[in-house]
Amino acid sequence: MQVNSEPTTQEALTGPPPQAKGRPRARAAVVHHLSPGDAEKAAALRKMKLVALGLLVAMAVVFVIAFALQDEYPWLQYVRAAAEGGMVGALADWFAVTALFKYPMGIKIPHTAIIPRRKDQIGASLGEFVETNFLSEQVVQEKLASVNIARRAGEWLATPAGANRVAKEGAALIRGAFKVLNDDDVQAVIEGMVRKHLLAPPWGPPVGRMAERIFHDGHHHKLVDLLVDRAADWVDDNHETVTRLVSDRSPTWVPQFVDGLVGDKVYVEILKFVRAVQADPNHQVRQQIDKYLNDLAQDLQHDPAMIARAEEIKAQVLGDPEVRELASRTWGTVKNALLGAVEDPDSDLTIKFKAAVRDFGSRLVNDPELAGKVNAWIGDAAGYLVRTYRSDIAGVITDTVARWDAEETSQKIELQVGKDLQFIRINGTVVGSLAGLAIFTAAHLVFG
Repeated sequence: MQVNSEPTTQEALTGPPPQAKGRPRARAAVVHHLSPGDAEKAAALRKMKLVALGLLVAMAVVFVIAFALQDEYPWLQYVRAAAEGGMVGALADWFAVTALFKYPMGIKIPHTAIIPRRKDQIGASLGEFVETNFLSEQVVQEKLASVNIARRAGEWLATPAGANRVAKEGAALIRGAFKVLNDDDVQAVIEGMVRKHLLAPPWGPPVGRMAERIFHDGHHHKLVDLLVDRAADWVDDNHETVTRLVSDRSPTWVPQFVDGLVGDKVYVEILKFVRAVQADPNHQVRQQIDKYLNDLAQDLQHDPAMIARAEEIKAQVLGDPEVRELASRTWGTVKNALLGAVEDPDSDLTIKFKAAVRDFGSRLVNDPELAGKVNAWIGDAAGYLVRTYRSDIAGVITDTVARWDAEETSQKIELQVGKDLQFIRINGTVVGSLAGLAIFTAAHLVFG
């Protein structure tokens, strides 16, 4: 069985703890593995602690020597006073720094081990501080306005690398969405939308209104012209067909040459009639067609019988099987088309999407009005998020600190600021020495 040889955070700070021989420890220490960055900070912290401790030991040695020899060498009284003040300053600052993270020498002195004991209050205060000073709508909007996100984003989007990255992430998003979506569920949604928005409303009135606008503006005249032209061409090319129809429907006792004369006459009259309709835009037949179409448009809107007939046609064309097949084909076509397009970097969709992204980026850079609108939108969105969810965002800090172990929290904070706090001990030693020397000198000058 392998044994984890990595040091705990506490051991990294102070070295391995002593353990009574033959006696098990009351509680196993919680092992917190150090990241490379934290391990480096722990090493620097140990070094600064040794420096501060070494300075205290040096002051103690100087004090002992000066105290022992001050009667023989009176000037050593000043050295002794300086060393004495330095030891006092070093011990006082050691107590102050240690009291932040633990009980000094394990003694539960009031108002010590502040961080472990007040961890939750510190987390709540930190969350409140961040919420008040950083998650302010005004602060966030001013910062976003100074950054000019729209222009920076535009400069990045206008580059091929930026457009490729957006296309790549968009393709991944589409693939992920298709993996999550269930085909049956999507088809059911499409079918439901078709039934609700296409089949449920009656077709007659909207079709009639649309037809009325088309007929009123005369857009149907080109279609009528096309039909008349096709009829004229057909009559022109089918002389024998017309004469044969007349001959087939004439009595058997009529001579054949009479059938031919009548057929020719009928053909000529039909051709004249069609040519007349073709040549005259205001021909009576055209007017009757217009009247019929306008009446049909009105009946589709207002005649219950015509509306009912339109509904019957709709039901025949789009029954349940047809609607299901339409939904299935629609989803299958969209899905296959999108997947094929995003999988192929040279597909028309991908190329056009990248071009659109680069074009949008260029517009953000070169169009101040558009950039201003985008910046305003981003600022408003960020302001809304901060205004609505600022307490929830700050609560993440409070909840995270609350979940931390008290000892682990103390160790984490000490790793971050402990090295700088050791300078307080060093400065306390130096300042204490100077203060002790100054006090002793002033006392000698005043009292002799």
